[in-house]
Amino acid sequence: MSQSGKAGQPAVEPDPGSTSPAQRQDTRLDTYVDRYAERAHGMKASAVRALFAVANRPEVVSLAGGMPNIADLPLNVVADGLKDMVLEIGPQAMQYGSGQGEPMLREQICEVMSLEGISADPDDVTITVGSQQALDLLTRIFCDPGDVVLAEAPSYVGALNTFGAYETTVVHVGMDDDGLDPVALREALVRLQQSGQRAKFLYTIPNFQNPAAVTQPVARRKEILAIAEEFDLLIIEDNPYGLLRLSGDPLPAMRAFDSDRVIYLGSFSKTFAPGFRVGWVLAPHAVREKLVLAQEAATLCPPVFSQFAVSSYLSNHDWKGQIESFKSMYLTRRDAMLSGLAEHMPTGTTWTHPDGGFFVWLTLPEGLDSQAMLPRAVSNRVAYVPGTAFYADGLGTRNMRLSYCFPTPERILEGTRRLGDVLAREAELHRTFGISDNQPRIAERSQAPRPNQR
Repeated sequence: MSQSGKAGQPAVEPDPGSTSPAQRQDTRLDTYVDRYAERAHGMKASAVRALFAVANRPEVVSLAGGMPNIADLPLNVVADGLKDMVLEIGPQAMQYGSGQGEPMLREQICEVMSLEGISADPDDVTITVGSQQALDLLTRIFCDPGDVVLAEAPSYVGALNTFGAYETTVVHVGMDDDGLDPVALREALVRLQQSGQRAKFLYTIPNFQNPAAVTQPVARRKEILAIAEEFDLLIIEDNPYGLLRLSGDPLPAMRAFDSDRVIYLGSFSKTFAPGFRVGWVLAPHAVREKLVLAQEAATLCPPVFSQFAVSSYLSNHDWKGQIESFKSMYLTRRDAMLSGLAEHMPTGTTWTHPDGGFFVWLTLPEGLDSQAMLPRAVSNRVAYVPGTAFYADGLGTRNMRLSYCFPTPERILEGTRRLGDVLAREAELHRTFGISDNQPRIAERSQAPRPNQR
């Protein structure tokens, strides 16, 4: 072991005349490493964010990030609304506000949620800096280090990173073609019960799940709620994509069936614009009080200017019609993705068929590793997110998430062609050199959905 000096100073040099073995000398890039809290060592960069620098290069077709396409927003309407807002209520919009959020926007949020069958009181709504902060605040007030959190397999990478930062233990629950599997959920709860543990909550994305892109039918939602009632389980329903169902009306939210056991998370990032960073939590009154205290400790108040901007948009623009415009645009892109996959993927590749949202979940032929082949894909000017980013237990090597929300249909088709070339070369290498595939099968461990196949 090296003899290290004070933080920021080099290790002590050995005495040249000493006969003892030479001491190893280490150099620390981070001189503060001994000062961090234990939870800081569990923090890690988002696999999606880490790809941004590469994926944003113009020559690369990025099928990686879930960046909404807001090109169809009427920017003149938004600009006029912002101008009027500043001129009319500028001093109020640029001042501190309530830790719970502005009353007018909370009332409008209740109107938005009513489209999914939710009846809510504005007093139970807390505005957050996107739904990502909502996850952080909820994990902070519910979880101590070592507590168990249940999450779908696979699950949203941002949620997994938050749970990890608070030192929770994530237990994955398998999915099938209809989303979260009730049988797997019951089995997980029984195992925890038998070991003397209790899950603090279940985290689920019922609509167009990120990343698996499957949706829980209404009957499935009720079945999961019945199990939650039986085991006294709290549910966090994350629903950023619910209004972006590509055909038909939005499905009723889980919160529409149970107002006491379900905490609902929403966001304007997908239905308006992510740059304003406005999300919300709908929670029972007692939980709402804790959320407001946690919000005030974190930010004093959510950004007031953004709240007034979103409220102005909802008041002065046909936001429901705008959502229909977004749906039409995403439908064209979804269809381009599915067409490109059907044309270019090699035999043995499977993928999901989303009814909405932004993503397709792809499973590779046996022997291929999405993490290992990512550099070769980028060299071929196409990017995706490896499946391992969406598991807390190292699974997902045969999976990748593909996003169709931002590129044009032409770029999507070109991206699937480039990706198909990479997969074909990787499969040929596997056949030629007989590389063994020792990874557990995703279907065996997590029952991840794989309905479409080549």
